[in-house]
Amino acid sequence: MSRTLSHGRLPEAFTTAGGASFTQFLGQHEPELLPGRRSLPGTPAIEAPHGTTIVSLAWPEGVLMAGDRRATMGNVIANRDVDKVFAADDLSLVGIAGTAGVAIEMVRLFQVELEHYEKIEGTHMSLEGKANRLAAMLRGNLGLAMQGLAVVPAFGGYDPDTGTGRIFSYDVTGGCYEEHRHHSVGSGAAFARGALKKLWRPDMGRDEAVRVAVEALYDAADDDSATGGPDVHRRIWPTVGVVGADGVTFLDEAALEDAVATVLETRRGNPGGAR
Repeated sequence: MSRTLSHGRLPEAFTTAGGASFTQFLGQHEPELLPGRRSLPGTPAIEAPHGTTIVSLAWPEGVLMAGDRRATMGNVIANRDVDKVFAADDLSLVGIAGTAGVAIEMVRLFQVELEHYEKIEGTHMSLEGKANRLAAMLRGNLGLAMQGLAVVPAFGGYDPDTGTGRIFSYDVTGGCYEEHRHHSVGSGAAFARGALKKLWRPDMGRDEAVRVAVEALYDAADDDSATGGPDVHRRIWPTVGVVGADGVTFLDEAALEDAVATVLETRRGNPGGAR
């Protein structure tokens, strides 16, 4: 916050009782810090790094979310090792597709929003409440989306009320939709979704769920130039997060390398993956 301190004290806004929404607080006192409130000149769409592809799938103990590591800017690879899957809080994950810089900033604000709510209310926001808060942030970003800086995230988490994992998708206007079984967003989504349809099973274990996610990203990278496949020589693997009743965990490099090695071995001599 850019407000100057008076006599070494916090401004009155920080000591006055308010609501549980940090985004609303920011909008009242420092609206220019919100991503969607920034004005841009009426020029053609700005070219900025874009991130793709995110896959999400439900399994008996929760939700798994995985993302490739490539960011592109036009026909150029802007970055080879971008992280696109983050812990929103200790019971949910968010993955980003679209304009990378705006998306990462939105995720950070979303993380603070959930933490602020928990501190004010003394409890977690419901999973549907989290999904709807993220939708509101996307609606606030519509002005930037109209100028080419769109963000389309994926959100998933463990719902303690139902004891299941749930997945939500969005559009650039802030529309929020619950998905079932699996989903994918980003430029490689159509190819990843085809793999998920064939490989997903309701009784998958964690290791199989990881392999299915890596297979889906492999298929996306095989047909979509903006999606990066596993980079064996640089040792760049997908980011894979898992959330369940015991919280959020991210697979370490050794586990990811093993999963990628398994997929590559099954594709050896048969890269199309037909069985």
